[in-house]
Amino acid sequence: MNSGAVSLILADSRFPGGGHVHSGGLEEAVERGIIRGIGDLPPFLSGRLRSAGELAAVFAAAAAHAAARGVPSGHWTTLDVELDARTPSAAQREASRAQGRGTARAAKAGWPSSALRDLLTATPRPHHPVILGAITGVGGGRPVDAAATAAYLAVSGPASAAVRLLGLDPLAVNGAVADLSRALDDVAERAATHAGLDPRHLPAPGAPALDLFAEAHLRHHKEEVRLFAS
Repeated sequence: MNSGAVSLILADSRFPGGGHVHSGGLEEAVERGIIRGIGDLPPFLSGRLRSAGELAAVFAAAAAHAAARGVPSGHWTTLDVELDARTPSAAQREASRAQGRGTARAAKAGWPSSALRDLLTATPRPHHPVILGAITGVGGGRPVDAAATAAYLAVSGPASAAVRLLGLDPLAVNGAVADLSRALDDVAERAATHAGLDPRHLPAPGAPALDLFAEAHLRHHKEEVRLFAS
């Protein structure tokens, strides 16, 4: 399987990784009245891309690089721990691991390999960007391919959630995502330049507002019915 095919499979909304139940903070933003219509969506998506999306892209690229060259199991543990350290919100860490667990189940069926076995032995509930990148590397993809997939999923998930939560025009929402094409490429290319670094030296972009949204959403999710898990 070529690298392009792997990226398409992983970015497909029908991929059974559990991403459809996560809104990436969009639901909490809607509940707070921050996003009311299509005009509010582009700034949210852009901000998420350049924070949580770039962090995911960086670690996906690093994982793809590691899987392609073969690393000891301790490297996977370090990569996972370093992403934990860059994710201040416990709710966001749990959401990432939930998606990682779903993606890992699909990986076992679609891309059985010693690299993935080593990863899942070292960290049975890996962060989503880590397992996403590892699959890409195992499938012959480059770090930039893994980064592009992670960056795209960081905005496509919330965009899809906006349609479901607000009944927005799907064509207009797709247009908002398409407008980010150049920014998505920039994030992926930038992330790939860090792929070979020691995990401890990887960048740590963040967004405190998204951390707060995630914690509030988890609290509200326990008190009332919410459509999305995060």
